Amino acid sequence: MNRKLIRTTLADVKARREATHQRERTNDRANGGGAQRSGMPPPRPQQPSSIQVRKRQPPPAETHAEIYYYKKQIDAHTPMVLVLQDGEEIEGTIEWYDRGALKINRRSAPNLLVLKRNIKYIYKAEERVPQVARVEEVARVEEAVPHLVES
Repeated sequence: MNRKLIRTTLADVKARREATHQRERTNDRANGGGAQRSGMPPPRPQQPSSIQVRKRQPPPAETHAEIYYYKKQIDAHTPMVLVLQDGEEIEGTIEWYDRGALKINRRSAPNLLVLKRNIKYIYKAEERVPQVARVEEVARVEEAVPHLVES
């Protein structure tokens, strides 16, 4: 079986276009130019205007920011802290993720698969404020504003 690829040339396209225009002109003359005799202006050719109104596109549903963040933390093996909805904190590195879950590797405890819907927020373990600093900060606030502290 021999199949030949048929490609049209620019000359063929121009010839077909001329033939189409010629037929349209012949049809208009045969109809007596009905649109012009009835007092109606000839129809405008459909040409794209130079000024077109573009509708504003809605923002994308997925920005991929979450995926980028997880990928960056996985590649760097960054210790992360996951705070769950009930306040429990889980510390470990993210091994992998998908649409609904994160797998967390922990050093001294078993690895966990945590559903994203149970996570309140996530932060880097290095950003955790030490407990001593928190107590000192509360003491400074109590000294500065003694009337707000309940006795």
